[in-house]
Amino acid sequence: MSALLLLDPVPLPDGLSIPAEDWRETPVSVRHQVLSLLKQVEALEARLNRDSSNSSRPPSTDSLSKKRQRRVPAAERRKPGAKPGHPGHHQVLLEPTASVSLLPDVCACGHPEFSDVILYHTHQVIELPAIHPEVTHWRLHQGRCLSCGTLCKASLPAEHTSGYGPRLTGFVGEMAGIVGASRSAVQDLCASVFSIALSTGAIQKMVDRVSEAIGPHHTAIGEVARTSLVNYIDETSWLLHGTRQWLWVMANPAVAYFQIHPNRSKAAFVQLIGDWTGILVSDGYRVYQSWEGLRQSCLAHLIRAAKGLAECVEAGMARFGGRVHAELQRLCHMGTERPTVGQWRAWYARFRALVNQHTARPDKAGTLARRLEREGASLWAFLDVPGVEATNNIAERAHRFGVLWRKRVVSLNCRDGQIGNDGHNI
Repeated sequence: MSALLLLDPVPLPDGLSIPAEDWRETPVSVRHQVLSLLKQVEALEARLNRDSSNSSRPPSTDSLSKKRQRRVPAAERRKPGAKPGHPGHHQVLLEPTASVSLLPDVCACGHPEFSDVILYHTHQVIELPAIHPEVTHWRLHQGRCLSCGTLCKASLPAEHTSGYGPRLTGFVGEMAGIVGASRSAVQDLCASVFSIALSTGAIQKMVDRVSEAIGPHHTAIGEVARTSLVNYIDETSWLLHGTRQWLWVMANPAVAYFQIHPNRSKAAFVQLIGDWTGILVSDGYRVYQSWEGLRQSCLAHLIRAAKGLAECVEAGMARFGGRVHAELQRLCHMGTERPTVGQWRAWYARFRALVNQHTARPDKAGTLARRLEREGASLWAFLDVPGVEATNNIAERAHRFGVLWRKRVVSLNCRDGQIGNDGHNI
């Protein structure tokens, strides 16, 4: 019987509870159809089970049920608040604008006089001042020249032509940019807090002024980023006037430099980095894989891909995914617990053998194995160069601000009927 199974052109797949004899008696065309349906079911189940732990999807896309499943049990959860030995953070005493001294009223014995009166505690109360906008009317006059009779008019100083001062303009830019509030929300806030009625068009003009004012700072940040030895680079989708664009970031511990480009391409990557030739830390996007210099591939992306493969129905792929997942996690731990020469050689031999055994496979296991083979030394560059991390988390943390800003603005603008109109203002 085993010889017949080996010669069977369509062997019984793993996990299918059908007797081997019944399977062999099934027509080949039907068996092919069953296998095709099984692959479709597996693909659908993989899509259904895909989340931020086994794919490149961001955590914000996870369903609430998945987040609840990953929650630490209550018995193992740390209690909120400061832990024993934590120095704590106390309210800083600000410079007072007024001080009030309080003396004891009357002693419990009824006597109202006291000796050795000293200050024992300062209770600070912080309050916003009453907000009254400063409004200046520039009264422009005209008159006729006594010599030639020409009508001459006074000119408004250039810094006041917009009608809105720098503090108000900066506040509106902060609310619309950093906070990500919609134009209508900024409009309501200015009306309720400052008693200033603004049109959405005026708000947009102020946002544009802020964007123009920070332009030199944006350029300077790019120059600083391009002088760093190590940069973490990533890209994510973006909306510009309702059109899909790409938000690129080149980040390091000092700065994060952003650019919006119409394409996700090598040209966009080259425009971002300029003449920079340092050490690149990135995910497995093909443009990054062709980097001629030293590169560290993000192990977190590969670990999630291996975890997703380990959850496959097919036993061979699941086994390979589980082993790769374990080996890559061991590699990550080597960043904090440096291996000995013997430990490294044992890990490397084991890892290379695991990859080589699966590179010829035509399925997802072969795809992952060939990707690991292409990455090569880019998997462990962080072990050789101090300051290089094993993951691309620095770039992804920098991108998170943009992603959350995009989600807020798009949802708010959809509510206001302005889909994507604010996508160019960060």
